[in-house]
Amino acid sequence: MADSVAAGLGEEKDTETEDKEKEKLLGNSKVKSDKNSSTSEVTETLGFYERNAGKKDKQRSLSDLSLVRFISAELTRGYFLEHNEAKYTERRERVYTCLRIPKELEKLMIFGFFLCLDAFLYVFTLLPLRVLLALVRLLTLPCCGLSGSRLLQPAQVCDLLKGFIMIICYSMMHYVDYSMMYHLIRGQSVIKLYIIYNMLEVADRLFSSFGQDILDALYWTATEPKEKKRAHIGVIPHFLMAVLYVFLHAILIMVQATTLNVAFNSHNKSLLTIMMSNNFVEIKGSVFKKFEKNNLFQMSNSDIKERFTNYVLLLIVCLRNMEQFSWNPDHLWVLFPDVCMVIASEIAVDIVKHAFITKFNDITADVSTAPMTSQCPQHLSCHIWAF
Repeated sequence: MADSVAAGLGEEKDTETEDKEKEKLLGNSKVKSDKNSSTSEVTETLGFYERNAGKKDKQRSLSDLSLVRFISAELTRGYFLEHNEAKYTERRERVYTCLRIPKELEKLMIFGFFLCLDAFLYVFTLLPLRVLLALVRLLTLPCCGLSGSRLLQPAQVCDLLKGFIMIICYSMMHYVDYSMMYHLIRGQSVIKLYIIYNMLEVADRLFSSFGQDILDALYWTATEPKEKKRAHIGVIPHFLMAVLYVFLHAILIMVQATTLNVAFNSHNKSLLTIMMSNNFVEIKGSVFKKFEKNNLFQMSNSDIKERFTNYVLLLIVCLRNMEQFSWNPDHLWVLFPDVCMVIASEIAVDIVKHAFITKFNDITADVSTAPMTSQCPQHLSCHIWAF
């Protein structure tokens, strides 16, 4: 009996000690919660910190709220920008990227312009010399008795085809009456000319994409190994298609230059303004689309080609007008503001388009110069190897 009584007393003491420990833990948790609530009640203001009377606010009725208290709270509250550090840092980087786009884009455009100029001048300088060398080899090699060697190299065959295409198209262009074309276009209304110019731009892009395939097919058909089975229509049909393509594309460029010349020579300049506004429609068609890095590079190539083509058209218009005014330099200053206006609108449209495409698609500004850094050494190495 004594042992059972002692055991019962011991159990009662243990339960009393456990209850005391639980009360201590509950007291500590209440103290911590009071501290946390007191720290959370501190709000940021425009220069000082205030404690929110949480319990008092709960007990406060709707009748205690006033307009003065609302205005004072709105005038002294903070914005808590440090809680969204990553968000605002990203937005700041987007602003910096948009500011860097003009510099990086113009570096790429200048590099692409000189590449196009190199290819353009090659046709009128080095290509005739290469055609002449190929003709000399074609005429002298059979006389030397070297029957075992190949008559012409593949590059020389391509040079001869290019030369023949240029000569044939140049002779065919003599039959095109430019003056009749100019007066025919000048007699149209402004709306018709605007529609014609838009159609010419679309046709130019289609001709450029399909015409390059025609020329490549001609070169490969003329230079492919003889051992392969001939599953094509032959070199002559490909050559005729290439001549027809080059002739039609030359006519299209001439019509574009004539339309631009009419716009420059019009009295009210309304047609030139409408043609310039057509560039800004390009922003609507491209800015709100999904773009990857490769698509952005292709669009940059298209913009480089388009800008170089516009420079060539402006040069043709200026030369044509200078010829009509007996090369009077005073007339050049009359055309100079319109030329600068067309070039400035083209540059502004390209900058705005690329800036917002990189912003909406989270593309860095270095992507614009990446093609230039990768292609510049290759282009220079080709020229060094040629020399």
